[in-house]
Amino acid sequence: MIEKSELKNGTRIVCEAMPDCRSASIGVWVKSGSVYEAEGEYGASHFIEHILFKGTRRRTASQIAAEMDDMGGNLNAFTSKECTCFYAKVLDEHIDRAIDIMSDLLLNSNLDEGDIEREKGVVTEEILMNDDSPEDVAHEGICSLLFENCPIARPVLGTEKTVNAFSRASLIRYMDKRYRGGDIVISCAGSFDKAKLTDMLSGSFAALNSGAGEERIASRLGPGRRVGFADRDAEQGHICIGMPGFGANDARRFALLVLNNALGGCMSSRLFQRIREQRGLAYSIYTYPTSYAETGYLTAYAGTSLSNAATVAELMLEELGSIRANGLTKAEFDRAKEQMRVGYILSQESTSARSSAIGKAELLLGRAEEEARLLPKLEAVTMQDVEAILDTVLDENAICAFVAGKTAKMDTAKIERLIKG
Repeated sequence: MIEKSELKNGTRIVCEAMPDCRSASIGVWVKSGSVYEAEGEYGASHFIEHILFKGTRRRTASQIAAEMDDMGGNLNAFTSKECTCFYAKVLDEHIDRAIDIMSDLLLNSNLDEGDIEREKGVVTEEILMNDDSPEDVAHEGICSLLFENCPIARPVLGTEKTVNAFSRASLIRYMDKRYRGGDIVISCAGSFDKAKLTDMLSGSFAALNSGAGEERIASRLGPGRRVGFADRDAEQGHICIGMPGFGANDARRFALLVLNNALGGCMSSRLFQRIREQRGLAYSIYTYPTSYAETGYLTAYAGTSLSNAATVAELMLEELGSIRANGLTKAEFDRAKEQMRVGYILSQESTSARSSAIGKAELLLGRAEEEARLLPKLEAVTMQDVEAILDTVLDENAICAFVAGKTAKMDTAKIERLIKG
């Protein structure tokens, strides 16, 4: 059962006991991501996630690492378009120490100017590293193309220009806006004493300012049938085909999960079988759905030789058209649904997965308890539910494509014709 409470400053706490576990996973979720950043702040959420690990008034960076290692625990963080999460996994006997370290990071960080200058170099290298990965470029490119001129289109890392313009004062201003009790959720799953946990969190995070920052501007999918290319010195063409999907509040997302699995989510899927197994044209080919609070999309990806890029794109589009026209077979539907059901059940055995699921759901939707109802909703999906979304998701007039690789060695004109019609 998921239990919820709230600190005086508005910080929400969501917990789920897992009595058979000895570990506890704790997450501090902040409404701080690229969709909340104004001009001049691009990349600030991610940069702050980095810099908070560089030392506090009580601990140096090396002491933070050593204390977690002494416990045999894990401490890390990530930034996405919609949130930043700091998370730890420890034995239940070390929860108090983990919470003390995590609150220290968020409340007592030095934000040292020397550390900030050094970290600019680190983040710049991360930006360049991603830009050197054509697969990453393709995935980022399809999102930017689908949501052109919307907040979701912006990269989480920011740009070299915006990152190098950050100052201690600008980062503090951004934290003052986003790191407030009303915009923070603390999640815990595993083995813990609820009363003691609440007392620890109340003491450790009491100093957070109350209130909440401004809400973001909603993003919407743009018009389809657009193509983008990124010229990269790579021996493969990395193809992403993007289609409409559904936001986290849309009940149709459960049918999309089943459709995704049948289309490219497993080894028996349509795209894997036709393009890899039958034709041998790709090693990596798959699909995945992405859901944000108010919108979402479905991506089909393939990495193939430059000379075969147009052929693979054509085969991918043919398979999408076939499913749009004829739907899934009963065997495909049953297999995809069972794989999704089993995968979900297995994921619930992880304290990290449970803490992440309830924390994110509470932060972005205000409904951590919704997680307990996901399996019944997935099990309730019917063939008719999947058929009902085909014209929306696989609408040929709403499909975009982004391709990264040596454009001079690909038939880019054919790819453009295939998408634009």
